[in-house]
Amino acid sequence: MDSKERLLCALDKGKPDRMPVSLHQWQGYHLDEYLGGMSDLEAFEKFGMDAQIQYFAEMGQFWLVDADFSKASTPEWRDEVEVISADPNNRIAHHTIQTPRGTLAYKTAGDRTTTWITEYLVKRDEDIELIRDYMPVPDLDPAPIRDLHNKIGGRGILRGFVWGDQAGCWQHACCLMDVNDLIYACYDKPDWVHEFLAILLEKKLRFIESMKGALFDLVETGGGSGSSTVISPNLHRDFCLPYDRKLHDALHDAGFKVTYHTCGGTLGIEEHIVANGCDASETLAPVSIGGNQEPWDFKEKVGDRIALIGGVDQFNVVTDGSPEMIRATVHELFEKVGRDGGYICSLSDHFFETPPEKLQMYAEAARECVY
Repeated sequence: MDSKERLLCALDKGKPDRMPVSLHQWQGYHLDEYLGGMSDLEAFEKFGMDAQIQYFAEMGQFWLVDADFSKASTPEWRDEVEVISADPNNRIAHHTIQTPRGTLAYKTAGDRTTTWITEYLVKRDEDIELIRDYMPVPDLDPAPIRDLHNKIGGRGILRGFVWGDQAGCWQHACCLMDVNDLIYACYDKPDWVHEFLAILLEKKLRFIESMKGALFDLVETGGGSGSSTVISPNLHRDFCLPYDRKLHDALHDAGFKVTYHTCGGTLGIEEHIVANGCDASETLAPVSIGGNQEPWDFKEKVGDRIALIGGVDQFNVVTDGSPEMIRATVHELFEKVGRDGGYICSLSDHFFETPPEKLQMYAEAARECVY
């Protein structure tokens, strides 16, 4: 099997020739600092991993370190940016959005690894009306996706997202409004929260229409703000599940497989994840890295109903662990999570200072796990 066949077999809950070994995403910082600026595809090949290449263009994810703010502007939604600091290690940007019926504002900061929000866009209940009426949704251009898909070939799969700062409706709302305030609103004014989420859902469904025919092997939805390390299972049931299901039904109708991202916070929402109709669940972050149950405990509860991706602690095991710890962790995941197939062994999330030789140890240990 080549890498594409191996990954797709696992996503179909099958047993490939060996356990697939991959990463959630390769960060530009690590590629530049440790791998001489090579591309993510080249890095996967260097270590003998099965490539999962993320496509970010036109997805409206402005937390990215290289976001093009001009793409968020239209005549009725003018995102005017004041760059307070352009220092790559201390980037600060203040945004004012002009609409025909009012002004919105948000602020971001960042460094070479990521971007974070320092002032949220939604401050008043009526602000969501401006989002509803004026926030633009781009149409996806399939040509560069086709070119990248063809470039990857048998070396791996191409992954996409659904438009927005996060793919899930709740998770996107948490990028537009402080999550603490949004949680309070679920109790104080639940109808308003549902209206907010429905606005984002309508825009995402519109974007999915433009995705039809795009050569994505897998589309990621969800996001960490919907995990049970952030909100309760009941809030997830009421404010994530109904919207996730509609997104996933639309993606399936468009011909895509779906992976649902929870950053490892899965305790108590196992059945909600299955019920939302996703094909795979990620990133299975273990307790040592902030998850709230071990990957094999989650596996025992969901069985073979969905495929699983992730499970490896990228910091305590791969970055700082011994060769023996790395190998033992990978083999334990194979025995307890991947033995019956339907599993892609992957680092649980982003890493930045991991020595390349440790990544080689990780990849070699996973390639020993043969069905």
